[in-house]
Order: sequence, then structure tokens, then C-alpha cells
Amino acid sequence: MKILFVTTGSQATYFAAAPLATAARNAGHHVMLAAHEPWVETAEAIGLPTFCFTVDPIRHFMRITNPGKGLRFPRELGDEEMLGQGRGFAKMGLAGVESLLELSRDWRPDVVVGSSQSYAAMLLAAHLKVPYVRHIEYLGIPLTGIDPGAEDELRPEMERLGVDGLLKPDLLLDSTPPSLRPVHDPAAQPMRWIPSNPQRRLERWMYTRPEGGRKRVVITSGFRSLMFRDPGWSMPLLVRELDKLGAEALIAANPGAVERFGAELGDARVGWIPIDVTAATCDLAVHHGGATTATTLMANGVPQLVIPENPPEFPPNYHREAIAKAITDFGAGKTLWPQAQEPDRAPGEVIAAACRELLENPGYTERTQFIAKEISTLPTPAEIVPRLEALV
Repeated sequence: MKILFVTTGSQATYFAAAPLATAARNAGHHVMLAAHEPWVETAEAIGLPTFCFTVDPIRHFMRITNPGKGLRFPRELGDEEMLGQGRGFAKMGLAGVESLLELSRDWRPDVVVGSSQSYAAMLLAAHLKVPYVRHIEYLGIPLTGIDPGAEDELRPEMERLGVDGLLKPDLLLDSTPPSLRPVHDPAAQPMRWIPSNPQRRLERWMYTRPEGGRKRVVITSGFRSLMFRDPGWSMPLLVRELDKLGAEALIAANPGAVERFGAELGDARVGWIPIDVTAATCDLAVHHGGATTATTLMANGVPQLVIPENPPEFPPNYHREAIAKAITDFGAGKTLWPQAQEPDRAPGEVIAAACRELLENPGYTERTQFIAKEISTLPTPAEIVPRLEALV
């Protein structure tokens, strides 16, 4: 049968969709992945046939809906800004559905699988009257806060299609670890998280533990992180403090960071880090709270120190804050705001002190290994494919 995956979101969202889409194709089905700019190249890199369904990025629709605010993830369910996010994603769905309908005239799907905020997938399924699957890709997506805004925006279109409110999925999939799933989310079919990210040639140190029983800490922080952009955060200081703890540092960074710090980082390994491979060799991770990073680390039982702070020129990212809070509340890691919590100390020193606590307290490892075991027991994407087949 033909299965169309319609994905809306960041690069992480596309890699979250990849395992199920690949499993469906490996099962013999015809699969196509619909992407929006600027992520078409990301979708193509996954290795699936790719169709571009809208040329405008998410931020274009958010600026229309939320003037002066753009794409943000508000803290509270029911917040007007959160409703605005729903309206923005709904506008994107309305803009993209026409090209998807044009595609369906030549390549009609038997099932439409949409990412959590892909209202274009829902609209297409309603138009074609085919089964609709919604995939919650990872932890921290506030569906119950965003959907009401989308429903307001889409109500005229749904009424025209003879649907009362948002179309309910025939199958709701959720890759969130069950222990971290918000209690207010609707019941869903759990699916195991399978890490997926860009690949390059591996080196031996990436998949082996350090010699002599040395601890290993991976630091990956995203392009907006203050850890690399602000000299006051002192990455060299953090590396020196980790060395005192007997820990090797792996730092995911672009070549510019290597040139900037040079020999100041000692024997730390700096550059591209294949987190899906390297996580299994680590004792701790320090990162910005990205969904793919956090879930990959949870799947490998690695405690996490999450620093979800953005530079002042960028708005707060409440999605990352939600991820950090869930991990911290479960006891699988800590959330840290170095400058706000201890303004009189160098951030590198504050981060190092938190690393010491996480490395020396086995409770954090025990809690995150509980989540890892939970994830490992969930149905794989290959085991979910028969559920898609049964819809038809």
C-alpha cells in the first residue's frame, strides 16, 4: 500500500519520523515523505522519496499569527501564546494541503501519517477519507495546549469537510517514555524511540569507552548555546574541572569552536560527535535540552545536565524547558541556569559542580536506566507497521 508521511517541524522532527517510515518501506510498502522548506535536504538525507509541500518555513506562519513573537513555546497550557502556536501551525497546514491534494491525484495514499503538529496531514486525510495517523515524536510537545488554537483556525475548513472539530486520528502513536508522558495527554499506542541523525565515518574512540575506567562526559549544546558564544561561560574552565574529576570531555562543536579554543581544551575531543553511537559510552551528558539529544540519552541510560538557556537575542525555548523539567522531576538529571542561580561564580565552575553531583550520586543513573529499560520494552517501528496495515 501507499503511505504518505507529512512532517512539520525542525530537523529533529524529520529524524524522529525516519524509523517508522523506513520500517514501512522495508515491509514492502510504497512510502513518500512530504517536507517543507528549509528541511527538504534533511528529508532527502534520510533516503526516502521526498516531496516539498510548502516553500514557506514555520516562522513565516508564526509571524503572521503572532506578530512580534514568532515561533515560541509558552510555559502554560491555555496560554494565549500557546493558542497562537496552534493557529500558526494550522495556517501552515492550510497553505500546504493544496499541493498535497495535487500530489494525491497522481499518487493517492492509502494511509496518511502526520507528525504531531502537521495539520496538513489531518486535512489531507479528511479530504481523501483515508485513515489518519498522528505521531507524537518525542517528549514535551504540548498537544493539549496547541490543538485548541488550531481548531479555532481550522473550524471553517473542517465544517466544509463535514468534520466536527479536529479530525481524530485512527491511530495515535507516541514515542515519549511512558513514565514521562503528561497525564493530560490522550491515550496512545507507545512506540520505541530509535535514534536517527546525520552520519559520517566513525572512529574507534566514538564507540569504545575510555581506557583505565575513566569517566566520560559528552557536551552538546546547539548553535545558540551560551557555552560557546560567550567567553564568560569558559568552556576551557569546565574541561579543566572535569579533568580534575577524572572525566574525559567530548565536545560536539563546529570547526570554529576548535579554532577558537585550540589548546585550551587539553585532551578533550572536539568536533562532530555521533550521539546515537557515543551515548552508550558516556556517564553523563551536558546539553541544551534538544528533544533528539535528550531522548537518545534516555534510551542509553545516561544522566543529563540540561542547560536550556538561550542568548539574550533569542526568545526563551519553553519546549526545551519542558523537556528539562520532565527529566529533572523524574530524577534522571538536573536542570541548571548557571548565571541566574549563581551569578557571582563563573558558569564553567557552576556547571562542573553540578557534573560532580551527577557523577557521584548513583541515583541519577538508576533513574535514567529505569527509563532506558522502559523504552527498550516498547514496540519497535517494525512492530507498529502491521497496525498501519490493519487500518486499511
